[in-house]
This record gives sequence, structure tokens and C-alpha cells, in this order.
Amino acid sequence: MRVISGTYRGRRLVAPVGRTTRPITDGAKEAVFNILGHRFGTPGALPAVEVLDIFAGTGGLGIEAVSRGASRCTFVERNPRALRALRENLRQLGLSKSCRVLTDNAWSMRFPPTPDGYGVVFFDPPYRDVESPLRIIDVLERVAAQMRADGVVVFRFDSRTEFPTDQLRRLRCADEREISRMRILLLTRADAADLRDSVAYGAVGDVARGEQIEKENRPDEVGDDADR
Repeated sequence: MRVISGTYRGRRLVAPVGRTTRPITDGAKEAVFNILGHRFGTPGALPAVEVLDIFAGTGGLGIEAVSRGASRCTFVERNPRALRALRENLRQLGLSKSCRVLTDNAWSMRFPPTPDGYGVVFFDPPYRDVESPLRIIDVLERVAAQMRADGVVVFRFDSRTEFPTDQLRRLRCADEREISRMRILLLTRADAADLRDSVAYGAVGDVARGEQIEKENRPDEVGDDADR
């Protein structure tokens, strides 16, 4: 794994040996950040927003965000092997003081607030847990309360799994992409009208399906979070 753009471009990242984590490929990572750059009007980069990386694994996505201009990142991870790699990556890049690592349980923790809210949230739970959507929805609703008005959640899971976005109340699906066996949902805060509709009808908007942007041959377990 490596940082592919920005201040730390080309720097190698440590990852545990074996299948404890699911490292995201360079091509998939580039696709994700191209989408984010387009949304924020900063092609190839990110504005100086705060980032929250949930189920961070070795920190590949959060570190890439900081490399591309994000002001700082809060990483949430508790797997011991992934934590060692994450902290070593931050140490090698000199980010240990500017970024923070939380070892709380993401399924039940209260996500720490920031003065302006999080501009980008990476949500990369173990694929098997997405098959229990109520747990996922609970986390996403709590995350939404800590986001900037223009913030975006990048939610990544197995493309063979269907997720009921119509059950979200505080977030709406603004875009959906598939990259080989991976599905990415871009979730944004619902506006006031969406919230009223969600209370009345239990739904928030329709899923906007994006075009397939990349095809890659890779293992079933892909991503940057640790299996639990």
C-alpha cells in the first residue's frame, strides 16, 4: 500500500501480514478521491476539512485524505494488529500529533464532535456486518449529527449486498458506484424537506446510481478495515 497523491505521495504504508485487513487497491482509492474532489470542487485534492475514518484499519483512506489537503483525521480502530500498523504509519509520516486514534467500539461509541463538523467520513465496516443493516443505520445516524452541512460519508461494502438507503433519516444517498466487487455509497446530510419526508414516509430520496468507473481483479476481501 502507498499514498498515491499529495504531500506524502509515493510513501509506503505498513500493513499486517495476512488477511487481518482488506487493503484498498490504488485504482479504487484514486476513484474514490476523484469523486470527492469533484464534489468539493478541488480536483485531485480536498479542502481543509476534518476527516473521520471509522474502521480505519491501517489508515490508508484517512492518511490519503490528509495528504490531499484535509486538515486532520480522527481514526477509529480497535483491532490490535491493525492498530500497530496504523500508529506506525502515522509515526513514519509525522502525523502522530496532528491526527488522533480512538480505540472505542464504533458500534456503540459517541463520535467526538468538532467545531465545524466532519467534512468527510470514511465508513468501512467488515463486509459481513453490512448484512445486519440496523446496526449500520444506527452508526450512520449518529455520524450524521457530527457532519458539516456539505459533508459526505463514503460507505464501502460488498457489491453483492443490498443496503436499504430508504431507511436512513438524517442522510440521503447522493451517488452510488460499483468498482468490481465493491460498492460505494456517497451519503450526504438530508435537507429540511428530506427530513420532513422521512418522518412522514420513512424514506429519504432515491438512490442515484452512478456508472461503473473501474473494473479490477482482486480478492473477495478488499478494503482498509480490519476483520472482527
